[in-house]
Amino acid sequence: MSLVDAHFDVSRAWRLSARVSLREETFGALAYHHDSRRLVFLKSPTLVSLVRSLGDYDSAAAAIDEQVTESQRPRYERALSDLAQAGVLDAN
Repeated sequence: MSLVDAHFDVSRAWRLSARVSLREETFGALAYHHDSRRLVFLKSPTLVSLVRSLGDYDSAAAAIDEQVTESQRPRYERALSDLAQAGVLDAN
């Protein structure tokens, strides 16, 4: 089991929060949290794709394995962890 931090366990299933809207941008996307009114930048199209598809996988690890290279894995685990802490992602 890989834990990035106490809030994000890649072995669990995650999904984009129902309280968050994504707006595609050339750099990736803006995530708007409707409750906190916070904006979060997703700084790559790959991250946007990963976030949008998380709910289709049994775990975040499975989504990462399918969509990014092994060398990129730590970067995307950290990005997903940050998004979970910001309330952009919810555990399933």
